[in-house]
Amino acid sequence: MNFYEDRILPHLTNLAMRNRTLVPYRQRVLSAAEGRVLEIGIGSGLNLPFYGPDAREVIGLDPSPRLIAMAERAAQNSTLPVRFIDGSAEAIPLDDGSVDTVLTTWTLCSIPGAVQALAEVRRVLKPGGQLLFVEHGLAPDPGVRRWQDRLTPAWKRIGGGCHLNRPIRSLIEAGGFDITGIETGYAKGPRPMTFMYEGRARPG
Repeated sequence: MNFYEDRILPHLTNLAMRNRTLVPYRQRVLSAAEGRVLEIGIGSGLNLPFYGPDAREVIGLDPSPRLIAMAERAAQNSTLPVRFIDGSAEAIPLDDGSVDTVLTTWTLCSIPGAVQALAEVRRVLKPGGQLLFVEHGLAPDPGVRRWQDRLTPAWKRIGGGCHLNRPIRSLIEAGGFDITGIETGYAKGPRPMTFMYEGRARPG
């Protein structure tokens, strides 16, 4: 991890994800979290205030020690028990069938092995468990897609590996999930960065 990724990127990520237009997405998706929750890419802990009453415990996974340190401070104000794991989504250090809900919010764009990570999500979910997600990704409009393809190589370098053009629905299905509900559309902001996928899925 270089100086930019270790010292600068965590603070830029925290600042960008504080965008108020993202709050309604957080409110909707987190209200459906149940039981023992694994949050992949917990970042600086911005989701913690939005968990609903059916969540019992949160396990936050993130590869950035600096973001985890920020999340630990945020967790001091949480009514839920929260613990943190410094690790990779491609090799989740939890037992098979040990969580009820897995949550990803604007995370699948930057995981190098996204399909492998989703296979790991399937492994750690209990039978009947759910994946809740809000992600940005590949847009339906050809003109926007062309810009996403043009911008992604540079965007990855400054955005910690973030891809603007990942086909989120296809990725989730390739990871072995059946999508049981999904909403898509543009949020406020530049269209190459703001086509959103919001929904839930269950292991196929």
